[in-house]
Amino acid sequence: MILFDLRCGTDHVFEAWFRDSETYDAQAKAGEIACPVCGDTAIAKALMTPNVANSSSESISPEQAAQMMRYLSAVRDHVEKTHDNVGDKFPEEARKIHYGETEKRNIYGNATADDARELDEEGIEFGVLPAPAKRKTN
Repeated sequence: MILFDLRCGTDHVFEAWFRDSETYDAQAKAGEIACPVCGDTAIAKALMTPNVANSSSESISPEQAAQMMRYLSAVRDHVEKTHDNVGDKFPEEARKIHYGETEKRNIYGNATADDARELDEEGIEFGVLPAPAKRKTN
């Protein structure tokens, strides 16, 4: 896995993990990478700097954070509407699809960190969909 700093066409910088550089190139060319702030798919690698923490690091504004949360919610809603939820059987179903034991279809579900590592080692493509934090209701 490799971590890239990416920049969208409106200069938002964000990080994303990829299996390797070729995976990034293919996804970027296909327009499959979107800015988490604005949704722009015109993405390029940004100049990467060493990860050194300091007290003057920039933070995002509350408006940008809210926009990112809305974007993540929209992505999750889209996946839930267009993919089959296989729950805890995700690793098993992903393998069946990968190895041609069952019909190819879009799925989502749950996997442990160990399951994800094993799927990755087998060369099975998948993504991690972050779940936006749920707000407490009074």
